[in-house]
Amino acid sequence: MSTNEYFPGINKIEYEGPESDNPLAFTHYDEDRVVAGKTMKDHFRFAVAYWHSFCNENSDPFGVGTRQFPWDKSSDPIDNAKFRLDAAFEFFTKLGIPYYCFHDRDLAPEGSNVAESEKNLAELVELAKQKQQETGVKLLWGTANLFTHPRYMNGAATNPDFRVITHAAAQVKAALDATVELNGENYVFWGGREGYMHLFNTDMKRELDNMGTFLRAARDYGRKIGFEGTFLIEPKPMEPTKHQYDFDAATVIGFLHEQDLLDDFKLNVEANHATLASHSFAHDVMLAAQSGLLGSIDANRGDNQNGWDTDYFPTNLYDAVEVMLILLEYGGLAPGGLNFDAKLRRNSTDPEDLFHAHIGGMDTFARGLLIAEDILNNSDYKKLRHGRYTSLDEGKGKAFENGKLSLEELRDIAAKSGEPELQSGKQELLENMINRFIR
Repeated sequence: MSTNEYFPGINKIEYEGPESDNPLAFTHYDEDRVVAGKTMKDHFRFAVAYWHSFCNENSDPFGVGTRQFPWDKSSDPIDNAKFRLDAAFEFFTKLGIPYYCFHDRDLAPEGSNVAESEKNLAELVELAKQKQQETGVKLLWGTANLFTHPRYMNGAATNPDFRVITHAAAQVKAALDATVELNGENYVFWGGREGYMHLFNTDMKRELDNMGTFLRAARDYGRKIGFEGTFLIEPKPMEPTKHQYDFDAATVIGFLHEQDLLDDFKLNVEANHATLASHSFAHDVMLAAQSGLLGSIDANRGDNQNGWDTDYFPTNLYDAVEVMLILLEYGGLAPGGLNFDAKLRRNSTDPEDLFHAHIGGMDTFARGLLIAEDILNNSDYKKLRHGRYTSLDEGKGKAFENGKLSLEELRDIAAKSGEPELQSGKQELLENMINRFIR
């Protein structure tokens, strides 16, 4: 295919340090710097989202796309897919990012039937495999787009039409084949339309059970063909349906328990999806982490003045610090990573804008990591948090936590000890402490 340079004039992005004013350089992300026993590269395992970066034209419900793709230069969609692959790997290598992610339909166009779609994907996978070998860039995870095609208007695995379920299965089979062929380290399920618009026409229990059956079949096939990685489910509360079955981290964890999928599945938590569910990004990350089910993270953010899935690049330093505090305390991310499931704003149309966006996101999390490590090592953050629970560390409190006190015994202790003294949560002190480290 073409050897054209799609991002001319842009060299490999290098680390230049906090004093640099070069917009095409990292100021904080130094991939070889060791923090808390690991390099930054290993802490983050950053990945580019193929769909937003190379397929999203910045269209929205009110207008057509604003980005002009130099790789869309043929009337043959397969040729364009090959040009797009060239552009993507040029970007990956110039950015110096170790991973990427894709949906099946990002990489290769859908054909006129199942067999043709499989053939298209296999052809592009072979080329992507060559690119990976040439560059060292790896696949963090693959997935199937089970939400764009009209056949999926009522869901995929939860569709009331069995024929649609079979098409979803065909796509997932091919996407798993592609992920294994490319040595993908994870496989993601996002239930784009797995939910309902109204309960009047929905058998919710049947749909949820069918989703469990579908996921078990996918897991079994993946293991059969040698996929040893983690299966991930990505929570989202609404959009495009009124109610998604994978509403938030707590809902997904309950579903995995109910469907006996805990041994093979973890969560891919997305920041913007957590906030759409009226949680903070850190809340869903913490819930997954403390359950031992945090697999990977989609790093983006929403807009406080806009109630939809804006998927902006993450530049909120406070959010990054909160999440990095959790990751450092709970062992980090692996085999998952931080995937920039984020898109340029509609009025960002220059080729270098894509670099600026990723540089900003990578630097934000790098700063967050450095600040979080400083907080954990040089403040009373953990001591103050734990101090609220010291009455449960010994004696009767410890006996309660171990399940050794009956309700009657607890009542008698209350009667004997009298009214407890009020104890401050020290929230303002902790907030001020965190802010002093953000510099």
